[in-house]
Amino acid sequence: MQRLSSTAYQTLIEGAEVIEQDHFGDKVLKLKDKTFLKLFRVKSTISSAWFKPYSVRFARNASELMTRGIQTVDIISCYRLERYKNTAVHYRPLPGRTLRQVFPALDEDGTRVLAQQLARYIAHLHKQGVYFRSLHMGNILKLPDGALGLIDIADMRFSRSSLKEALRLRNLHHLARYEQDVQYLIKDQTFCSTYARLADLDVDKVEAVMQQT
Repeated sequence: MQRLSSTAYQTLIEGAEVIEQDHFGDKVLKLKDKTFLKLFRVKSTISSAWFKPYSVRFARNASELMTRGIQTVDIISCYRLERYKNTAVHYRPLPGRTLRQVFPALDEDGTRVLAQQLARYIAHLHKQGVYFRSLHMGNILKLPDGALGLIDIADMRFSRSSLKEALRLRNLHHLARYEQDVQYLIKDQTFCSTYARLADLDVDKVEAVMQQT
């Protein structure tokens, strides 16, 4: 992690577009060169984030995903900002559109095809030992080549082997919390049956989780 002075930080973000912010300030900036800067704040004086900053977790997760053959953002650097309780990760974005943007524009056949692709993708993540706590369609991109990729990857864990049934179902529950997302996955059995088959799970268990909105 590099220390970034206030002057260097202001130079870096000069002319940047604010993509996301909250009442504390900027959270994600699109810089003039089209790269992104994501800021993380330590909100408590007693927090593991002082010792293991989320920016570093983000960068390490990106590296681990790429090692496992899963497309995500390309890390440039991590920074600790001078005079602030912030750290930041600087990265090249993954091109594409979120599934939250893609699904509403699809007809019935297109929805079914993408639902099946998503089921296969999540089953692959779980087989690769990836537990993505922020699993929702706003964090999954449809890439220009038609494949899928992940963004906003600070909060995840990895296993050496495929995820156990309980973790798989818990992760699907994360996805099912978002009514605007899950509506496209429970219109028919495509998503649930595809995932259940690939994960060797009872389809009724998958359906029960996905219908808990």
